[in-house]
Amino acid sequence: MITFIVSILLLVAGYFLYGKLVGKYLDVDPSRKTPAYELADGVDFTPMPTWKVFVIQFLNIAGLGPIFGAVSGAAFGPAAYIWIVVGCIFMGAVHDFFAGMMSLRNGGVNMPELTAKYLGNGMKVFLNIVVIFLLIAVGVSFVIGPSGLMQNLTGVSKEIWLYVIFGYYIIATLLPIDKIIGSIYPFMGATLLFMAFGVGVMLVVGDINGTHEMLELTPSVLKNWHSNPEQNLIFPMMFIVISCGAISGFHATQSPMMARCLKNEKYARPVFYGAMIAEGIVAMIWASAAIAYCGGPEGLNNAMTSVGTEINGVIVRNAQAADLVDMICKSWLGKVGAVVAILGVVICPITSGDTAFRSLRLSLADMLKYDQKPVVKRLVICLPIFAVAFMFCKVDFSTAWSYLGIANQVLAAIVMWTASAYLINKGKPHWMCSIPAAFLTFICVCFILVAPLGFGLAPIVGYVTGIVTAIALFVFCIIKGTRRGTSSL
Repeated sequence: MITFIVSILLLVAGYFLYGKLVGKYLDVDPSRKTPAYELADGVDFTPMPTWKVFVIQFLNIAGLGPIFGAVSGAAFGPAAYIWIVVGCIFMGAVHDFFAGMMSLRNGGVNMPELTAKYLGNGMKVFLNIVVIFLLIAVGVSFVIGPSGLMQNLTGVSKEIWLYVIFGYYIIATLLPIDKIIGSIYPFMGATLLFMAFGVGVMLVVGDINGTHEMLELTPSVLKNWHSNPEQNLIFPMMFIVISCGAISGFHATQSPMMARCLKNEKYARPVFYGAMIAEGIVAMIWASAAIAYCGGPEGLNNAMTSVGTEINGVIVRNAQAADLVDMICKSWLGKVGAVVAILGVVICPITSGDTAFRSLRLSLADMLKYDQKPVVKRLVICLPIFAVAFMFCKVDFSTAWSYLGIANQVLAAIVMWTASAYLINKGKPHWMCSIPAAFLTFICVCFILVAPLGFGLAPIVGYVTGIVTAIALFVFCIIKGTRRGTSSL
């Protein structure tokens, strides 16, 4: 329990201490007019109450990411705790804060436009490709998954649910942001927070009364507990599996959306840095819960493979993250937990899917310099997006989903390099962004070369190439950031 409590306290302290420091580097200025007022169009640029912006940002970036990712990542053992806490405070929250603030200072534009400004058009083209793939993959996956679950729950065919969910996505993507997203997301966000809070309380209570035991972080448990450690190395695999809750490039596609709704820059830290800290707390709760519920990391791995493990008198084997989440909620939260689990597993992915498509519309509109105030022009962008997405729903998308994790972290690395160039451009120390960027670059290159999904080479090849690439991009970033000259940001 000590490890869990200390981890939560560190995350909270990170918001007040490191988050404040990051805010100073970003020169947060409460007197500066935000795009929500400067470019107000009643569609995407709309001032909203700060509490709503926070909850929407939290739900946009969270969904089921910090739950499923944390549960799957916990298979590596308590090392996941360190990555969640350190990654969230010094990388993920910084990433989201910079993405939101840089967008605020540039009229609410999306990351590819910012990357062009600080790293050049070549990087912009590459980032556009990554962003389009990532958002299509997220959107499609969050159509297929919920439609399959709804088929199991209702008996109605999966294809009908595909049409229903797509219909909702089209409406949510086209309508002004304060109509659907601004109206119902706060309630969905509250559900996700309630589920995490309830599980967190029962996690502590169960440890006190001896129902289960929370594993403490000691040198003896810092090893790779994964059932297949030869193919699932902690470096780099764990850092790809656990993205939401530590650092996730997907967040950089969502922060600009909320930058267009923020009333004042003084609220940027609570909304961007704060929402990520909240996600880190959720991830920490679920990683700890998965290990405790299964009787330790070995039991968790057995439950997720054919070996199986006994939990509450039942042998559990070949369980997916969704199965474990369902079991934990029903076991620890009773009937309420069963309802919350259904809401979480079905509705939360949908709330990430619709904002993925909305973000894709905005990104394409930025790229094409295409005004989005008239609904007809929104349709011109939306219809091809949904036609492509629907086509992918008809084929096996599992391969693309398998590559989603690495695409996510590649995007995060580029965002951090862009933030580094921004600081260099401003004549400020860049270490708070360039060190995380170099680390993520190392992880991504290593994963591509070492992982079975990649080239499957020897780890030493991935490690050496990753280090060399990180150093090369560090030099590239310094040169680009210096050459861009002083900006008006």
